[in-house]
Amino acid sequence: MKIIDVTVTLTKWETPRWGSGTSSFGGDKQLGIVTIKTDEGFDGYGFLGSSRLGGDTMAGTLIEFVKPMLLGTDPLDIHRIWGQMWRQNRNIRTDVIGAVDIALWDIAGKRANLPIHRLLGTARHQIPAYASSPTYPDVDTYIQEALKFQEMGWSAYKIHPQGDPLADIEISRQVRDAVGPDMILMLDCMWSYYYEDAVRVGRAIEELNYYWYEDPLVEEDLYNYVKLNQKLDIPIMSTEYTPGRFYGVPPWITNNATDILRGDVAVTGGITPLIKLTHLADGFRMKCELHHGGNSLNNVANLHVIMATPNTDFYEVFPSTGANKYGLIQDVEVNSNGMVLAPTEPGLGYEIDWELVNRNLVAIAS
Repeated sequence: MKIIDVTVTLTKWETPRWGSGTSSFGGDKQLGIVTIKTDEGFDGYGFLGSSRLGGDTMAGTLIEFVKPMLLGTDPLDIHRIWGQMWRQNRNIRTDVIGAVDIALWDIAGKRANLPIHRLLGTARHQIPAYASSPTYPDVDTYIQEALKFQEMGWSAYKIHPQGDPLADIEISRQVRDAVGPDMILMLDCMWSYYYEDAVRVGRAIEELNYYWYEDPLVEEDLYNYVKLNQKLDIPIMSTEYTPGRFYGVPPWITNNATDILRGDVAVTGGITPLIKLTHLADGFRMKCELHHGGNSLNNVANLHVIMATPNTDFYEVFPSTGANKYGLIQDVEVNSNGMVLAPTEPGLGYEIDWELVNRNLVAIAS
């Protein structure tokens, strides 16, 4: 089997703006649909771009740098191809590497007539979801949203607060008071603090029995993460955007800078390195939680990795409003028990809404 063509179909992705400040998303964006065609009729797909950074900003580098190395190759040589792409990481974003890698795994699953998680080695068939908030301007909105998901049967809610330590402590306290002691709560501070404030917020949410404390410091601040982890008992989660991605994670483990690893198919660069990351964590008896993928098909790919990973506790639904869902006939859904089920169809197992894509077609990069 050989790859005979690679294209990126760009389609309009218009959503109302949501979030605030540096966490603002939506507006007029473009979604890229990466298509890898083979001479045996097994075509693979990946989505490129998010509601924050459109696929049109990356399609050109995919065609210029990646397409030439793919044409004429066997799409099942996934690890070899990923290695070639990674050596171009100074020229192309990991989002591009990830979208191509996902499309190759889609081909492999279709060729084997199996879901991708079956090829990876299935560890489970369902996973609890957590609702992951945008940044809201007032505490009441967080409270009402957390209560809504609690009533829907979801077991967990994650807060993206405002980045001000005192305000973030108050938001965390009031949400805990509203939902009671049984709902799982997490706090993701998105690299907002210096060390001193990170300690203050961490101690406050420890007392409130939060499940994890995510990204309080900037990602490259290994020195202060080590100190923070020594000070606090609450599990700290970092490595979402670690420089070097998968290859930059080992020092975070060996220096005891984080308790939980973090990654996703867009930021880490595909299914191939992400499953390695979950295995690396498991080798140290650590958890590895998957960040949302930024678009619908990336989230499907994340879900396959989760189903092949025993050391992941949750599936992230970000934003909790569902604003990132676009481009599939049927998207990943959470059932009445707050669970997300494993895909059952070959490959990625979710169908692209080509009628929607073609109706809003912008261009095809080839």
